[in-house]
Amino acid sequence: MSTAIPPRLRQARAALAASFLLQGITFALLVTCIPELQDRYGLSDALLPVFLAAVPVLAGVGSIVSEQLVKRTGARAVLRVVQPAVCLSLAGAGLGGTLWQLALALGVFGLLVGALDASMNMLGVGLQHRYGRSVMLGFHAAFSLGGIVGAAVAGLGSHYDLGLPVLFGTAAAVIAPLAVLAGARFAGPAELGDAVREAAEAAARSVPWRPLLPLCLAMVFAYIADSSVSNYSVKYLADGLGSPEDVAKLSYLGYMVAMLLGRAVGDRAVQRWGAVPVVRGGAALAALGFAVAAAAPGAGAGIAGFTVLGFGICAIIPQVFAAGGRLFPADSDAAVARLNLFNYVGFLIGSPLVGAIADAGSYRWALLAPMLLVLAVLPLAGRFSPVPAPAPAEGRGSAELVQ
Repeated sequence: MSTAIPPRLRQARAALAASFLLQGITFALLVTCIPELQDRYGLSDALLPVFLAAVPVLAGVGSIVSEQLVKRTGARAVLRVVQPAVCLSLAGAGLGGTLWQLALALGVFGLLVGALDASMNMLGVGLQHRYGRSVMLGFHAAFSLGGIVGAAVAGLGSHYDLGLPVLFGTAAAVIAPLAVLAGARFAGPAELGDAVREAAEAAARSVPWRPLLPLCLAMVFAYIADSSVSNYSVKYLADGLGSPEDVAKLSYLGYMVAMLLGRAVGDRAVQRWGAVPVVRGGAALAALGFAVAAAAPGAGAGIAGFTVLGFGICAIIPQVFAAGGRLFPADSDAAVARLNLFNYVGFLIGSPLVGAIADAGSYRWALLAPMLLVLAVLPLAGRFSPVPAPAPAEGRGSAELVQ
């Protein structure tokens, strides 16, 4: 493959990065406004984990459905439709007044986010194939940057007491047209050729589960930690530490800033020290962050704890995918597809786990549960530098394209 990248392909890459960034803003707006959603709808702490757990369940359904839609219409067509629709579902969550309306809005949000996540990453994999090198990390860094923007906007909304109808409605009115504009530049068959189909075929190959299980567990533990921050960091500072809501939102903002900075230097750290020490150090740092947050006497220490936690978690999740690719170099796409399923498992476990412990005791005790689970990554870290397994008989995969 020629090293010269056509301008149209560069434009498609920038458009997809913009899509990731816009989704980061949307997601951050929702999760940082959980206390406001509870107040608006009268949602109790006991019922909150049920609503939060329903979102990843429906996202999994949306992801599966989107795979069938992509076969008929293509990932570009699906993404063009679902991303503006996600913005509208966010606006809907801020406009209702009864629990059934919130359940409907979050249900639609979950289904659409699953389809959005799947179609964005399908296009990303296709672009990576056409580039002949890894470009996916940049897309996820754009999502982290979007999370920073979204958390900052939510903080300003709380500071000026804008209210959810204005905050979510204005955000949707701005983000949805931008998503439409970005969608006009997405890569299609003319740019990607058979890249998306080849990636789907690679994902369908038979890769044994057993060698992947330690990595699957590490993914679950990392996403339990991540969902604990996404769903409960703001609520912990607001309800547990008595912080003003605009200050409480800085917990998620600090977390996302740390994630972005960590991802910016993570590849260099792995090249210098290796994946195993980086993952072990990340797990220990994440556990330290949970401990600092749980013991925090006030908002400042709590924000610092979640920021430290972000630096730790950012090193683990990308290395899970990288280790899966090294384990099955001839079928890296299939390994990554299987590992990706476990981010939903982590989200599904994390929200109810932290919510149930907080309801029975306190948020301080609740934060210790994900702290212990992220420490369980330490004995699994040795699997992040595996000896490649024998290639499946079906033939070569796409790993060679991204070396």
